[in-house]
Amino acid sequence: MSMFASTPQQNVEKSFEAFYEGWLARHEILFEQLQSVTPDDDSVQQRKLIEQVLCHYEQFLEEKSNVANGDVFILFSSPWLSSYERSLLWNGDYKPSLILRLADGAVKSLTPEQREKMERVRDETKRAEREVSEAMASVQESMASPHMVALIRMVDGEKTEQETALQGLKEALKKVSERGDALRALTMKKAVEILSPPQTVQLLTATMRFQMRVRKYGLHRDEVGPSH
Repeated sequence: MSMFASTPQQNVEKSFEAFYEGWLARHEILFEQLQSVTPDDDSVQQRKLIEQVLCHYEQFLEEKSNVANGDVFILFSSPWLSSYERSLLWNGDYKPSLILRLADGAVKSLTPEQREKMERVRDETKRAEREVSEAMASVQESMASPHMVALIRMVDGEKTEQETALQGLKEALKKVSERGDALRALTMKKAVEILSPPQTVQLLTATMRFQMRVRKYGLHRDEVGPSH
């Protein structure tokens, strides 16, 4: 075997980076289509485009799940993102409540009933975020425990116990990651159920615009340095 052969971790990382590059290209196309929508456009066409965008995000979550099965640690280092993008992440991705903050600034003409329902979703989401954060803190504490540190330092003679502990850590991180992604998907689903098609288009446009702007800024900052 060549000494330059790729490791399984490198293969997982390269595979996701290739997917992500194509996903971002589709992201821009869908964003342009959302921007071209007007409130007077046929509601059936709007719903079709909304479904395409939601499927686009669902595909991203599915691919993240594949990465977690290959090497969950990669999800929490996210080498395909800029350093600025990584600084904004919560549990490997953006906070679900960001969806609702974007809705506050982008969605127009909410009825009193819609506002009440969105506020209820906000409370539910924040409560669920706290639960996921607590679960993640518990995993991080176990990583820093004397027993885990000792296992990491073990020599080959005690490799079995080390691998068992590491596998347990990976499984714990996978569960926390899955809970975070499930909450993101659920928060968007609840918001879409409350909003009309034109309002949903406004929310999705704001969400996609935010991601694109953060990425553009992050890549520029990595290139020229944070002081520029």
